[in-house]
Amino acid sequence: MSIEKIIVLEDDAIVRNNLETFLRRQRFDVAAAPTLAAARDYLNRDNFDLIFMDMRLPDGEGIELLKYLQTRPQRPLAVVMTGFGSVESAVECMKNGAFDYIIKPFSHDQIEFTLRKAQEFNQLLKVNTFLSQESDVGEQDLLGRSPAMENLRSLIRKVARTQATVLIQGESGTGKELVARAFYRESPRASAPFIKVNCAAVPENLIESEFFGHEKGAFTGALYKREGRFELAHGGTILLDEISEISPAVQAKLLRVLQERELERVGGSRTIKVDVRVIATTNRDLEQSVLKKEFRQDLFFRLNVVPVSVPPLREHREDIPLLASEFMRRLGRKHGVHVKGFTDSSLRTLNEHSWPGNVRELQNVVERAVIMCGDNGMLEPEHLGLAINLAAADNGFALNEPPPTAGDAGGPPQFPTLAELEKQHIFVALDRCKGNRTHAAKILDVSIRTLRNKLHEYNGTGAKSEEDKVDAED
Repeated sequence: MSIEKIIVLEDDAIVRNNLETFLRRQRFDVAAAPTLAAARDYLNRDNFDLIFMDMRLPDGEGIELLKYLQTRPQRPLAVVMTGFGSVESAVECMKNGAFDYIIKPFSHDQIEFTLRKAQEFNQLLKVNTFLSQESDVGEQDLLGRSPAMENLRSLIRKVARTQATVLIQGESGTGKELVARAFYRESPRASAPFIKVNCAAVPENLIESEFFGHEKGAFTGALYKREGRFELAHGGTILLDEISEISPAVQAKLLRVLQERELERVGGSRTIKVDVRVIATTNRDLEQSVLKKEFRQDLFFRLNVVPVSVPPLREHREDIPLLASEFMRRLGRKHGVHVKGFTDSSLRTLNEHSWPGNVRELQNVVERAVIMCGDNGMLEPEHLGLAINLAAADNGFALNEPPPTAGDAGGPPQFPTLAELEKQHIFVALDRCKGNRTHAAKILDVSIRTLRNKLHEYNGTGAKSEEDKVDAED
């Protein structure tokens, strides 16, 4: 509930007591004030969500309080009550921040209607503030025409129209959040809020406050009451991204929300009902996490009502040309680069890569290629920066093939380690950049310091000759 604490500012005792009694019956916390001074005193001591205010008061005009509210970082919605209504006074009140304007005498039905509008407006305001701080931008299409992606889309269409909780599992970079957004867009809640919580990005000591909100003074720094993500998502959908990262203590409280659809803020005792559809994602095997006692079994069962598996890119390679072309179009527009397309050899290079980072890695590779593209507008293999595959080809194997078996003499298989592959990858990049470490670091997507540390490491392990090859300063 976004409206909880209300001030009734009214000098007429009958009107004030009547409205206060009605609001208390609706389970609101109400503070009654007969003067501007009393209202200001309440506002200085606590946070309020709404104020019903008369315009003519013993110690001044209500318009003075409206102007004062505009200077506060946390201000309640103001509903003006007056027995001397006019178009001019209504316009002046609205100009000074009033949310609504009602004429005395008013009925309880009018107050209920005003409260309903205030509830909806307050939630919308806070959701918009939250969404404006989110960094997720860009097109959110679920791309791909392969049988695997068509099956996934069919499952989304079937399940989205229900209220079932969904658990989306898949490797990093496969597009789990895009799948979650597709469930949201296809659902009856598509016009309601879609609120995301990245469980892995929120510090453990703050995750409970992010989920459930907190009351003023609940902990050091809690200067104001704050609604949690579940309250913001009321009536809509909440995405719990990387759900496997939350602590056992928070898992227990989350289980209650899923079971009872109610919560309590940190530092609060009020039970708040929420109506949300829950979608969770993870790149871990939660069944294994349950066996290892890292994740609650009862919570897993609550989340796993409809399990959805997002296939890795290597299992729908036929979508690579479509994905690469779409990324090229979007990223060319983003960077202001005119790109015509991929050469046949660059498409072969894309198709032969193992894509351990999945679609996210493909997007990053295409972005690098667009930036490095030559004047002819065609993307060549060298623009892709997939040096690991080239280094692997030099050693006679491809990364998407099974490891070679032992030789005839029964010796160990001639298969490079990850450390050796990384080393080869770095030196291929340096060779491409003619020894310029800054450019090499850029196409490798690492910092120049990381690259220099690696080169010093190789030098210390006997790679002097290779270090000498790239000794050119930037």
